[in-house]
Amino acid sequence: MVYNISLERELSGTGSDVSDEIGGTDMLKGKVAVVTGGTRGIGYAIVKKYLENGAKVVLFGSRAETVEKALSSLKAENAEWEVEGDYPDLSDAGAVKAAIEKVKDKFGKIDILVNNAGISDSTKIENYAEGQFEKVMKLNVNAIFNAIQPTVAIMREQGGGCILNTSSMVSISGQPGGVAYPTSKFAVNGMTLSLARELGPSNIRVNAVAPGITKTDMVAALPDQMIQPMIAGIPLRRIGEPEDIANAFLFLASDMASYVTGEVLSVDGAMRA
Repeated sequence: MVYNISLERELSGTGSDVSDEIGGTDMLKGKVAVVTGGTRGIGYAIVKKYLENGAKVVLFGSRAETVEKALSSLKAENAEWEVEGDYPDLSDAGAVKAAIEKVKDKFGKIDILVNNAGISDSTKIENYAEGQFEKVMKLNVNAIFNAIQPTVAIMREQGGGCILNTSSMVSISGQPGGVAYPTSKFAVNGMTLSLARELGPSNIRVNAVAPGITKTDMVAALPDQMIQPMIAGIPLRRIGEPEDIANAFLFLASDMASYVTGEVLSVDGAMRA
């Protein structure tokens, strides 16, 4: 069906430009967001994107110095952005609950929770040290649960909310080595789908984004002879930018995705197997 947007605006009397509705800077106006792993890379890009679109953001980092560095950088870009930071131990359920409740006490609500913190791994199976597998699972899976549980109570009370998890391309295709990492991301997908079904009746949407190879500091530092074969394996023939991933998180957090839940959105240039 061909739909004439201009005619529909004229008939409805709204007169608004559709670009204002989907591409403006107010997609998250009035929203309060918590972003874990928000001090650099994809997490930092998400924080910045949310601020640009009118949200108030509390970013979580691993250390005081990295949080302060991120906040200083953001404030230097726009002193009017409402952004704060904290550094709870995400593996400590009590510490995370206290940090989440502090956000609620300060802003009165939490509309969006982004679970982005995590660690990667490429160790061959026979070379895993004792406790190494558990360490990856603890941050990539347990920490997400620790953040979601107290946030759900807040979101139920306020009548809804949005939870977004960072998955990975390897949660779909696996990877040859570092089995802990794709295992953890498969778990993230399972948590996402299950909680979407459980929390839907409370008007809480739960989705995940599965990035492909993205130009973070680690990837940008790789030599060209390693980068070029990566690019050759991506149908779009480029490595993703952090902003590409942040745009997906923006869409899923916005009212444009109000009927989207239980999805794992691949943002990988179709590199996944």
